[in-house]
Amino acid sequence: MTLTDLERFTVRRSSAEQSRASVLPPVLPPTGHFIGGSFVPGSGTRLIDVVDPSTEQVIASVQAGTASDVDIAVEAAVAAQKSWGATTPKERSEVLSLIANIIEANREAFEIIESANTGKPRSVAEDDVSSTIDTFRFMAGASRTLTSMAGGDYATGHTSVILREPVGVVGVITPWNYPLLMAAWKIAPILAAGNSIVLKPSEQTPLSTLKLAELVAGRIPDGILNVVTGQGRTVGQRLAEHPDVALVALTGSVVSGQAVAETAGRSVKRVHLELGGKAPVVVFPDADLRAAAAGVRNAGFWNAGQDCGAACRVLVHESVAEEFTEHLVREVGTLVVGAPGAGDDVEIGPMISRPHFERVKESLAEAKAAGLQVAIGGSALEGPGYFIEPTVISNVPAGAHIATHEIFGPVVTVESFSTTEEAITRANESPYGLSASVWTRDSSLSLSVPKQLDFGTVWVNAHLVLACEVPWGGFKGSGYGRDLSLYALDDYSRTKHVMINHSA
Repeated sequence: MTLTDLERFTVRRSSAEQSRASVLPPVLPPTGHFIGGSFVPGSGTRLIDVVDPSTEQVIASVQAGTASDVDIAVEAAVAAQKSWGATTPKERSEVLSLIANIIEANREAFEIIESANTGKPRSVAEDDVSSTIDTFRFMAGASRTLTSMAGGDYATGHTSVILREPVGVVGVITPWNYPLLMAAWKIAPILAAGNSIVLKPSEQTPLSTLKLAELVAGRIPDGILNVVTGQGRTVGQRLAEHPDVALVALTGSVVSGQAVAETAGRSVKRVHLELGGKAPVVVFPDADLRAAAAGVRNAGFWNAGQDCGAACRVLVHESVAEEFTEHLVREVGTLVVGAPGAGDDVEIGPMISRPHFERVKESLAEAKAAGLQVAIGGSALEGPGYFIEPTVISNVPAGAHIATHEIFGPVVTVESFSTTEEAITRANESPYGLSASVWTRDSSLSLSVPKQLDFGTVWVNAHLVLACEVPWGGFKGSGYGRDLSLYALDDYSRTKHVMINHSA
């Protein structure tokens, strides 16, 4: 099945754009910096426009923060952390539970803002808000369960005690693809461990983070959460180099991670990086091919493929490659592309911005120029908004550029392999190591292959299934450190050994 067998994709436009425009202003947050518990104007005069990617219309403008703004926020965070770090796990848990309740009570406002700022379909925005609430509720409980090595006499006449302490002020840099959820993944464990925060949201999608700050103001201790909007080269750079920031946590691109790590390295401060991915999907000949194709449909195109764990690179055994591709093309052909508010069945929204839209188009043009076969999709869609057709590129040769670099859009490539050893080798050739999946009914393969794949998460007969109880993070170019789970609490705390001589 090829594109000629199907109707071309079209963008379903919302007939309620005008009504949505009237709904948005009342829920928009203030657009200053949030420092010390209140919104304050920035020290500069430049503003950054925030654009709805489904309409290309400006919906708000936020402050372009300066290094001076960061310094003021860090000063507030340092002052607040002294008392916050001395609180008990129970007290911190109550604050996290309160934040979860506040988000729950304002779910609709967050969903409206997130969809307008990112172009997310309703189903994706709803899932983001639900997952955000669950993240805070999980960490509220997890903060009370930290354990360490038992105290005891490990040297004669000396008793040792292991303490887990906050690291201090944590600088946080969040991405544009999941603005609220990625903020939660950082804020919840960082506060749970007793730290304070200065957070820079993506300049493209700052609104839901500012809304969270607006709603928690006066209800959580002042200064433990501060938000400074602006560009990475200014605000992010200052966070990474600031002497009073003990740790910098970033979710973003490999280039951004490299820049932060390099700057942070000068002061030897800790860095927590969750970077890009190019997740291989290894399909063995005994797999349920229909289920695998449906899995790639969901996990490859969720959030329009703008997900670092997206199932974007299929490696399928040569004996079933053609059949699998037919199933996948059929599945992808049922995806509905559209703007938020254009229907509950819309699944694919726009790219986040004009520059990113152009990058995805360029990747598709390169694939076509290289003579690769576009089985479905492959083009930008006409009209306002940054929409790309859901795309499958089949019969991709080993080592093709499109199969090795992160496109971060609704594009899935399909290549074939001959042996299990070849599949493992090819999957591991990626410079990324965030996630992968294996599809097979063979119990032996389901155990042996994941052990040989160099990725932080490996699913079997599933892809992109997450839970707060289990860690998320990568190897190699995908960074280091873990989000979610108790491992995140470990990352945002430090171990101190106290040894008491009682033999004298």
